[in-house]
Amino acid sequence: MFNIIKSLGNDEKGATAVEYGLIVALIVVAIIGAVKGVADENNGMWATVNNKTAVAHGTV
Repeated sequence: MFNIIKSLGNDEKGATAVEYGLIVALIVVAIIGAVKGVADENNGMWATVNNKTAVAHGTV
């Protein structure tokens, strides 16, 4: 029984999995931030296009 507990204490596979999980989580957060920034710029661009076409058609 003592040998099983001792071998569990020396096992580092779980720690490696946690480290990889944290790295993946940080990458996901960076991707979400980048996509949000691009989405905001895209929305602003289409709002400008919409306003300029409305002015050109005389609907504003």
